[in-house]
Amino acid sequence: MKMQINDLPVTRKSLLRLLALVVMSAFILFPVKVNAQGAKANFSGTWTLNEAKSTMPQSGGGGQRMGGREFTVTQEANLLTQTRTSQDGTARASKYALDGTESVNTMGEYESKSTTKWSADGKSLTITTKSNYNGNERTSTAVWSLTDAKTLSVISTRQGQNGEVKSTMVYDKK
Repeated sequence: MKMQINDLPVTRKSLLRLLALVVMSAFILFPVKVNAQGAKANFSGTWTLNEAKSTMPQSGGGGQRMGGREFTVTQEANLLTQTRTSQDGTARASKYALDGTESVNTMGEYESKSTTKWSADGKSLTITTKSNYNGNERTSTAVWSLTDAKTLSVISTRQGQNGEVKSTMVYDKK
């Protein structure tokens, strides 16, 4: 069976070849997109500080404030929620949009604004937070990455009174 399209002869065989080429192209291009989106780390779980593997800042006390002893993370398609419970039993949740849009969290009368950015391979997440305490704006970053399925590393950097303060907090999954 031959058809005419714009004065060109089109056979069933040539249509099947074109269809096969389109289908093969879709299978080659589509999985790359699916894998890139599906390869992001999932930080969900309850995490407990492993002091032996952590590097606390020299300024004393900053490590616990920056990392804490235990927290729970829930991660949905576009939202990461980190919940910490204080010694008096009060739970405080911080929420971070995973699409890079700004998230606002409050602690008492203070407010912080955070943005997130995934690494190119989706294996680490950088959370940049700007806070204003008594008229002093401070910026901190926390880079979250899973070293394996049961180990979370959070490398934090912030400005201290004597310059930049860095810590690496390692957490074990319960």
